[in-house]
Amino acid sequence: MSKVLENLKYVKSHEWIRVEGKVGVIGITDYAQGSLGALVYVELGDVGDEIKQFSEFGAVESVKAASDIFAPVSGKIIEINQEVVDSPELINEDAYANWLIKVEIEDEKELENLLNAAAYRETLQ
Repeated sequence: MSKVLENLKYVKSHEWIRVEGKVGVIGITDYAQGSLGALVYVELGDVGDEIKQFSEFGAVESVKAASDIFAPVSGKIIEINQEVVDSPELINEDAYANWLIKVEIEDEKELENLLNAAAYRETLQ
């Protein structure tokens, strides 16, 4: 069973967001990294890029497959986790500790469109 953390919000496409004030810390879920297998490449936008809720903002590639990454919320990218870009396997080690980007959340109401941990677990059944 994939690990699902209670304090996060989720997207059906297997991204998570942790809200810290006006900042959203975004990554892919344990289920996503487990399904993809050994990650070899991470592509993310640039600091300053505007992202839109449920739109693609990057991609991850494994030896098995490539997968687009979708934004849980709209906002401006304020930080990229260069460590995971340089060492994608960190996501396989702990998908929740190794976030991808931080965004300045444009509209907190968008968080209502996301799944809580229980609802996300249901999508994994």
